[in-house]
Amino acid sequence: MKLKQVVVFCASSPGHESIFMESARMVGEVLVSRDIKLVYGGGRVGLMGAIADSVMANDGVVYGVIPKFLNSKEIGHRDITQLLEVDTMHERKAKMNLLCDGVIALPGGFGTMEELFEMLTWGQLGLHQKPIGLLNVDGFYDHLILFIEHMVKTGLLKKENQDMLLFANEIHELIDKMEAYKAPAVPKWLNLEQS
Repeated sequence: MKLKQVVVFCASSPGHESIFMESARMVGEVLVSRDIKLVYGGGRVGLMGAIADSVMANDGVVYGVIPKFLNSKEIGHRDITQLLEVDTMHERKAKMNLLCDGVIALPGGFGTMEELFEMLTWGQLGLHQKPIGLLNVDGFYDHLILFIEHMVKTGLLKKENQDMLLFANEIHELIDKMEAYKAPAVPKWLNLEQS
C-alpha cells in the first residue's frame, strides 16, 4: 500500500541532542520526496515544529490538528497548509486517525507514548489496519523495543500484536516496511475459549 498521508507523533520540545531536530527535519524532506502528506499535532515548537517546517520548506502538504486550549496559548503553527482546531485531546487523536493511512513515532515523551499506544491498541482491537512505525533515532527506542519483547516473553502480549509495531533506524527503511505491512486478519487480543 502506498502511503499518502501519515501521522507523525513526536515531542513538542527539541530534546538535548541535536540529532533529534536533525532527524525531524530529514523525515520532513523524505515525506515530501515520497509524495506523502504530513498530519501532526499542529504545534510550532520542538520536533513537531521542525518536521512541519521541513515539509513546508520542501513544498509539501501539512495538516495540523490542535485542541483549542493549546491553540489559545499561541503554540499552534500558522504557516502550514491547514490548521484544524478541535475541542479535546481525544477529538484530536480521532481526527488525526481519520486523516492518515499510517503512523510514525519519532522521539518524544508521555504524549508521544500515549498517542502511539492508543493507535496500537486500536489496531489490536481491529478498529483500524494501518501500519504503525517507530523511527529509532540514535537508539532512542531501544529500551521500549526490549520491553515489548518482555511483554511477549511473559505471556502478556501476543507475538502477532508485537509484530504490529514496525521499527527501523532509517526513515526510508521504515516507510518501506510500512508500505509492505499486512494487518492481522482477525484480532486475537482475547481468546474467549480459554476463559
